[in-house]
Amino acid sequence: MNASVAIQSLPKAADDEELIRIVDQVIDYIKSTGLNYYVGPFETTIEGDYDQLMDIVKECQYIAVRAGAPSVAAYIKVSYHPEGDVLTIEKKVTKHHQ
Repeated sequence: MNASVAIQSLPKAADDEELIRIVDQVIDYIKSTGLNYYVGPFETTIEGDYDQLMDIVKECQYIAVRAGAPSVAAYIKVSYHPEGDVLTIEKKVTKHHQ
């Protein structure tokens, strides 16, 4: 695992319920990838191979639009270590959620 990506998907939506519905579809897609992920209140973090994660980031935008968003913005954070491993979600947050 040489990368970790945090994505905050911000689809344009008519109201909060519509926003949540669209974001939930994006999260469902992330869950379906089989990669390790963590859903937080502002963003979802995913761990895996850099190229695969970049494809997932791209697909998240398409998912939001197919779910009905006329447009979507996203904030992305990337940690990439081509020659080694990144700090895992577990190492970063488990001690705070016991």
